[in-house]
Amino acid sequence: MNSQPRPSVVAVTGASGYIGSRLLQELEEEENLAKVVAIDTKPLEVPFHNVFLERMDVTQPLDDTFRGHNVNVVVHLAFTIKPGRTQNEVEKIRRSNLDGVRSVLKACCAAKVRNFIYLSSHTIYGAHRSNTVPMTEEVSPRPSPDFQYAYDKALCEGSVQDFAGEHPEVNVTVLRSCVVMGPGADNFVTRAFFKPVLLGVMGYNPPMQFLHEDDLAKLLHMLIIEPHPGTYNVAGEGVVHYKRMAQLSRRKLVSLPSAMAYPLTQMAWKLGIQKDSPAAGLDFIRYPILISTSKLKEATGFSCFYTSEEALMDYLPDDSLP
Repeated sequence: MNSQPRPSVVAVTGASGYIGSRLLQELEEEENLAKVVAIDTKPLEVPFHNVFLERMDVTQPLDDTFRGHNVNVVVHLAFTIKPGRTQNEVEKIRRSNLDGVRSVLKACCAAKVRNFIYLSSHTIYGAHRSNTVPMTEEVSPRPSPDFQYAYDKALCEGSVQDFAGEHPEVNVTVLRSCVVMGPGADNFVTRAFFKPVLLGVMGYNPPMQFLHEDDLAKLLHMLIIEPHPGTYNVAGEGVVHYKRMAQLSRRKLVSLPSAMAYPLTQMAWKLGIQKDSPAAGLDFIRYPILISTSKLKEATGFSCFYTSEEALMDYLPDDSLP
C-alpha cells in the first residue's frame, strides 16, 4: 500500500502585511496543511488557528527555522514597498529586499523545500511608449531604475529565476500581479492612487487593471495545494480608465502638460511635499502596462471572480461612491 504524502507545512514571509494577513485567513481552515509558519518582524493583527508565528527578519538566516518546522512550501511576500528618498535609503532598501529573497532561497535549499511561490509585480515590464498590448510573460522586463519598486522587484525576481534554473527539482512559481485592491487595502501603493487630488498628464487616459485581494488569496491557496511551475501574469478581467477611476472615487483630477507635470512632481518629491513617487511614477499614467492572463488560465484553470472595476469598487468606502 502506498503511503499518503505528509500534509504540507507552509511558510509565509511578510505574514503580517496586507497580502500575508489575507492569505492566512484563506489558509486557516485548509485541512491539507499540517501547519502554517508566519514569518515577520511584526505581530499578527489577529490570532489564527494552526498558525505558528516566528518574529524574524527574512534577511536573517532561516535555515534552522525551515528545517525545525519541516517546511516544504514557501510563499515569499516580504518586500519593502515604499521607496527611499536619498541614495543611501534606496541602497539600504534594495539590499534588504535582495538579501531577504536570497536568505529565503538559501533556507529552501537547506530544508529541501519542493514548492516556492514568489509574488512579483507587473511593473517590472516598465512603463514605455513602445509597450505591446497586452503584455505576455515572454516580454522581457524593462523596469526604470528611477522607479524603485519596479526595479527592486525585477532584481528579486531575477534571483528567483536563477534559483529555478539551478534547482529544477523545486517547483518555482512567479506571479506578476497588477495592483491589488479590496476592503483591506491600505498601503503605500493604494494611498498614492487615492489622494484628495489626483495628478494626470494632459492627453493621456490610460486603462488600468486591478486584482481583488480575495482572488489573489485564492490563487495562492490553489498554488500551495496544486503546484504549477512557471511565470504568470495575474489581473482581474477588464480595465478601469484613469479618468473613470477618479470619477468613481470622487477625487479631483488635475491634468497638466508633461513639460509641467514631470518637473513639478520631481521638485515636490525632492522637497518632501509629496512622498508617493519621483517623477518616473508619472510614466505609469501615460503608458499602460496591460497584461495578458491567458497563460495562467490555460495552465491552471484559474479565473478571477472579481473584475478590475469590482476590485476597485470594493476598496472604495461607501461614502466615496457616486
